Amino acid sequence: MKRAVALGLAGALALTSLAGCQGGADSGDTIKIGLNYELSGDVGQYGQSCVQGIELAFEEINAAGGVLGKQIEAIKVDNTSKNDEAMNVATRLATKDNVSVILGPATSGAVKATTAIATANGVPVITCSATADDITVQNGNLNPYTYRICYNDTFQGTMMGNFATKDLGVTKAVILTDTSNDYSAGLGNAFKESFESQGGTIVAEETYSMKDTDFNPILTKLKDLEFDAIYLTGYYEAVALIIKQAREMGIDQPFLGADGYDAPKLPEIAGDALNNVFFTNHYSSGDTSPEVQAFIESFRAKYGEDPDGFNALGYDMAKFVADAITRAGSADREKINQALADTVDFEAVTGKFSMDENHNPVKATVIIEYKDGQQTFRTKLAAE
Repeated sequence: MKRAVALGLAGALALTSLAGCQGGADSGDTIKIGLNYELSGDVGQYGQSCVQGIELAFEEINAAGGVLGKQIEAIKVDNTSKNDEAMNVATRLATKDNVSVILGPATSGAVKATTAIATANGVPVITCSATADDITVQNGNLNPYTYRICYNDTFQGTMMGNFATKDLGVTKAVILTDTSNDYSAGLGNAFKESFESQGGTIVAEETYSMKDTDFNPILTKLKDLEFDAIYLTGYYEAVALIIKQAREMGIDQPFLGADGYDAPKLPEIAGDALNNVFFTNHYSSGDTSPEVQAFIESFRAKYGEDPDGFNALGYDMAKFVADAITRAGSADREKINQALADTVDFEAVTGKFSMDENHNPVKATVIIEYKDGQQTFRTKLAAE
């Protein structure tokens, strides 16, 4: 039975691959690019923000004449924040819609669900926000058609470990991670390794589930411990509730986190509790560089609000894929894939980057501090 199932799956992948190659991605009057995003569901905020940035960039590119004399045609599909639906959407975009590239999904689990589709059909998949270490490399093997323009969890956790010890003087920390996703666990492991390597002590490690709403039992266990900071990883809704309930309980030590904190709903939920909170991110609107300020002005003109990090990453990813198509001189999937891999010193709002051998960008990170519920730029840390 197992052999029959394996043969069936192999045959299905082969047929999917042939279907994706028929007709060619280089035909027609437009260049089709698929958007596979979480536009609704548990993490819809992330997908919506990425797509806002993507659509702004495509609008600018098309207004300037497009790419290779053609307009970009975005085919946007909602994966409803479900990994199995992300796989279905990737299959549709690769075969039925015959896109040249797929942008998204936003989260690590959803991207992992699409990597086999990407490989089987030879279609590049690029994520601007999925940070799990095994997105681009699994079991020591490179996923040849999968890329990201954000840094991975190990890098994020390591940089926060460095910031905690060197900038904040933290010597004792608690780690609090979400059991329902790989993103949170990966960050926690990387922070622990970095923090302990610099002489820090982890006094407790606790877990929670994203679906929880009452975190008082966990926080009560932590309240009487002696520590300098809490490294709390996860997505915005649970993070906001944990911080709010901790502050109400009298836990006033710093909270440290990662890019999952960068969502408008986090301050809406946590409110004034967002003080003494620091997180790693890809971008800050407080960065005074001309590239960042020009992007902010364009985003405000289109959407009437300030952009967050996911907006900026989506914008950069759209410009990045357009640049790769231009360098490839074609909308052919294989040629684009090679151009993506060969990227050196791409100028982006979230920082100049080159693509390494594992399809990860080499770039700096930003530390954001929440003060009275408002994000402020703290510092920028170069990749070591």
